[in-house]
Amino acid sequence: MDGARSKQIQFVPRGGGPPLAIARSEGCTLVTPDGTRILDAAGGAIVMNVGHGRREVAEVAARALEQTAYLVPPFATEGRVALVERLRTHWLPPAITRVAFTSGGSESVDAALRLARQHFVSKGEPGRWKIVGRELSYHGTTLATLGVGGHAKRRAGFEPLFVDGPKAPACYCLRCPLSRAYPGCGVACADEVARVIEREGPESVAAFIAEPVVGSTGGALVPPPEYWPRVAEICRRFGVLFIADEVMCGFGRTGRRFALDHWDVTPDILVGGKGLSGGYAPIGGVFATEAVLAPIAAAGDDFMFFTYGSHPAACAVADKVLEIVEREDLVARAAEMGERLHKALAPLERHPHVAEVRGLGLLRAVELVRDRDTREPFPAEARITQRVVATGLRHGVFFYPGGSDPARDVIVLGPPFTIGSDEIETIAQVLERSIDETVARLQG
Repeated sequence: MDGARSKQIQFVPRGGGPPLAIARSEGCTLVTPDGTRILDAAGGAIVMNVGHGRREVAEVAARALEQTAYLVPPFATEGRVALVERLRTHWLPPAITRVAFTSGGSESVDAALRLARQHFVSKGEPGRWKIVGRELSYHGTTLATLGVGGHAKRRAGFEPLFVDGPKAPACYCLRCPLSRAYPGCGVACADEVARVIEREGPESVAAFIAEPVVGSTGGALVPPPEYWPRVAEICRRFGVLFIADEVMCGFGRTGRRFALDHWDVTPDILVGGKGLSGGYAPIGGVFATEAVLAPIAAAGDDFMFFTYGSHPAACAVADKVLEIVEREDLVARAAEMGERLHKALAPLERHPHVAEVRGLGLLRAVELVRDRDTREPFPAEARITQRVVATGLRHGVFFYPGGSDPARDVIVLGPPFTIGSDEIETIAQVLERSIDETVARLQG
């Protein structure tokens, strides 16, 4: 590491003290007011894809704001039309042709839930209202999205305010909730989706929602190859809409355009965010098939927008960011650099306090445990994840803190797709050092 990056940095965890001050950012680096450089191994919140400080993106935003500061979402602008065309032509699966924009991931999932409900109301099946989710999942912080999600800490205290949707077990092979082991399990967790739908009554279920690759909540959980094709078939069998939440894992993050592309599966409704604008503007997307919208259009029903959905500048920025990803072939680069990151992290697979290293593309995670052989976690009060992140910052690298019981302590890695080989090695070396130093202090 260079001298600037090796400076000791004081990190203040959530809950006390002022936040870490950042003066500017460039490439894969954050710079503090005193000039200390921090390698952004998290891409912010697994958001940055084309890297920080792209002048051409800023210039597009400025031009868009000069043309139209704000217009209601139904109006057409050059940026909105261009983004829709780019998505349909270069990004979305062929069957997904309907596009709407929001201000971010939580709004997008919230809108997707309303869309699924509206589909059945307009179709004349108002009894279908339940949304089946999964344990160990996260879909946002609105009351609706907390209700379908399975992030225990973020749901805590709000239970009286939301509708708690039925949950299928997480697809979490390391600690299988069904106490089975792959491949002998027959991917029973997929069949549990059918069991939950049958228990609730198929005539009452509108949709099933899940992250194709679980993001920071479980820590880059990748299911067995049979899982998603079987779940998609289950949804079709019961006439239940399949909502894929690709806010974190979509737009190239896993080395494919969307994570479900790894399994050649197309959902009925696809949700995107984060990588849609690469962090340069607040925007999310809800994308659906013609079949989802057909009964709504036939009935002449409305689907209400958010005030800042399809913001002209945000759409123009997203269009430019996706153009950069295409021009620089960054989805392929995410796959390539993801494999390099996987190899660089390989030594941690034998670490006494690492249960598993997992992920796809440039969405990777390391699950920390007190004992690798028994998989006993560190006590919750140890706050091991936050301590490792703080130690990493002191050594000039920012890791993303993730995890929720039973995957309590997870370090998530999601650097920009433009990350270099030397930076990959730095991430792996500093992470191992940070784990060692944190555990040593804890045990001392």
